[in-house]
Amino acid sequence: MRDAVIVDAVRTPIGKRNGALSRIHAADLSALTLNALVARTGVSPSSVDDVVWGCVTQVGDQSSNVARSAVLAAGWPEHVPGVTINRACGSGQQAVDSAAHAVLAGQYDLVVAGGVETMSRVPLGAARTTGQPYGPGVSARYGGFEFNQGIGAELIAERWGFSRGRLDEFAAGSHARAAAAIDGGIFDDHLVRIDLDGTTFTADEGLRRSTSPETLAALKPSFTPDGVIHAGNASQISDGAAALLMTTAERAAELGLTPIARYHSGAVSGADPITMLTGPIPATEKVLRRAGLSIDDIGVFEVNEAFAPVPLAWLAETGADPDRVNPLGGAIAVGHPLGGSGAILMTRLLARMRQRDLRYGLQTMCEGGGTANATIIERLR
Repeated sequence: MRDAVIVDAVRTPIGKRNGALSRIHAADLSALTLNALVARTGVSPSSVDDVVWGCVTQVGDQSSNVARSAVLAAGWPEHVPGVTINRACGSGQQAVDSAAHAVLAGQYDLVVAGGVETMSRVPLGAARTTGQPYGPGVSARYGGFEFNQGIGAELIAERWGFSRGRLDEFAAGSHARAAAAIDGGIFDDHLVRIDLDGTTFTADEGLRRSTSPETLAALKPSFTPDGVIHAGNASQISDGAAALLMTTAERAAELGLTPIARYHSGAVSGADPITMLTGPIPATEKVLRRAGLSIDDIGVFEVNEAFAPVPLAWLAETGADPDRVNPLGGAIAVGHPLGGSGAILMTRLLARMRQRDLRYGLQTMCEGGGTANATIIERLR
């Protein structure tokens, strides 16, 4: 029976809005990760069956199939294709899932999966400047409600009883964990160094080391006058890309490569599109059932920190060990470059599993429209 394995995984440092990476086109930023995989593994680009790439806002710099543009920007042979997919914030994770599905089905033998978003150059919501994205049928079904993730985060905080103080405490902890991971060099092995005007960009740019619940308390609510969600306990607008090389164990051996991890199980699920961000809860339940594992079997979890209430509600419902959730910080601390985040989180998951000699890791992400991906990987080395 065929399997799907991850041979290597790389990512750029995450750039803050209008920061170091804002000068780089999304295709060129993606190309840096593609060529880093080639340099690290020795695999010939000509043998890659496809590049499956997540990207959310597919307009402007990110239009016209940015995956194909990335292949060409990397200088890879013209016969190598690329496809860009969009499952909102989970696009990069869906790229990994879709690549694994194709390998398992025997349609691909060697594939690159990943994603990109340059939110400095293609602003959030740029694709919604005209038209009615949800259509009259959806509007009628939900009483004309204008879907908004920030309002969804407020509804989650209210439903689970999370105070402003609790959310700010979690947010400050994300910065502290990310700082410890950066200082400990945990990300160093998989980071692509980027040279910009004689300066080498080597670390996530959004980290604010002085963040504390007290400093966050001074920020104004972002979505409602008396709300609990603000810029400091929500994910940062960012730029970044990541890529993973995937194949079968048999093909990896033929290429002289040793896989890092096996794609164990994946699942997608939907939830209420008004609250919108609770999808990781049923998606986690679904993937655990499919995998035949319990929550306690998982050594580390990456639950995307779109807003602080998201991982907190997930914890409350799943009963997972809080110490195993986002131990290296998350998007609140270092940013959430939409289409790239799913692949970026996978590199972080792998780093933690290797650091702590953990067998299983689970990643899940909330997504616009109320969907969510959940993926379990099994470490092999």
